Amino acid sequence: MHKGKRNSITDVPGVTVGHVTLNEKINEEESVCTGVTAILPHAGNWFEQKVPAASFVLNGFGKTAGLVQVDELGVLESPIMLTNTFSVAAVLQGTLDYMLAENPAIGDSTSSLNLVVGECNDSYLNSMRRMAVEPGHAAQAIQSASADFAQGAVGAGKGMICYGVKGGIGSSSRIAEYEDQQFTAGVLALTNFGRKEEIAIANWQAEQSPEKRPDGSVIIIVATDAPLDSRQLKRLSKRAAIGIGRTGTHIHNGSGDIIIAFSTAYTVAHRQQSPFTETRVLRDDHELMAQLFQGVIEATEEAIYQSLFRAATTVGRMGRIVEKGKFL
Repeated sequence: MHKGKRNSITDVPGVTVGHVTLNEKINEEESVCTGVTAILPHAGNWFEQKVPAASFVLNGFGKTAGLVQVDELGVLESPIMLTNTFSVAAVLQGTLDYMLAENPAIGDSTSSLNLVVGECNDSYLNSMRRMAVEPGHAAQAIQSASADFAQGAVGAGKGMICYGVKGGIGSSSRIAEYEDQQFTAGVLALTNFGRKEEIAIANWQAEQSPEKRPDGSVIIIVATDAPLDSRQLKRLSKRAAIGIGRTGTHIHNGSGDIIIAFSTAYTVAHRQQSPFTETRVLRDDHELMAQLFQGVIEATEEAIYQSLFRAATTVGRMGRIVEKGKFL
């Protein structure tokens, strides 16, 4: 399948991504090596104009916030925020502060707010107990979001490890086409999973760590401009699991493997006088749906590899070094 112009999730019109990267050596034993990544579904008011969404939990060893309501109501009403495990609370607080400032009615004259925050454990390189991520970093990541964004050891991916080498943020996209119709499926991956002997890349060299590392996690964000409802987006999110598997992982016990999917094709108004909502969605049995399934699989696989190819050798806590992977 064809790739989008940027070969990233931001090939889906309106989607932007921002990072805040924290990298500081505190002393000989402790280092801050972490960050925040924000995925914005559109440039408008996310609470007032929600987008259809769904999630799929491949393995639930994770500490995400907000997915229960996403699956219950089928909409996303905030940016998707990514960070390390111990910083979910700070990022949630910072995103809440940002959105309350933008929406005075929330929690007053209208309903509360559902925020979505995903995480991976970066404690091998990052002194996670210091909880260096502050609420203000969430707002900074949101405000820095753009269509052109860095990949690799940046943002939430700064301290992540994948298949024994440096992981982090990766992205890719594919185009589904039929006659005069064209839709984009874009994927962003936060990679922190897999053992070095599992990777499906031939002649790929990864270091053998003398220390046991956590099983890790992967968060996959799928975006599309195809008109899909939440049920169809859950179907799409399940295909991303195949893309993860293509890279070689066995999905270990301690790995949180979570996929969140949303569509920008239409929005769901927070307030509406009519008791009915009408939406136009793609047929499940149409060729375009089959192409979207394939596109998500391919883009997920490539996004994971991009997180490796674009990473950089990183020094973290206890003087630990995680090398960038390379071909033999």
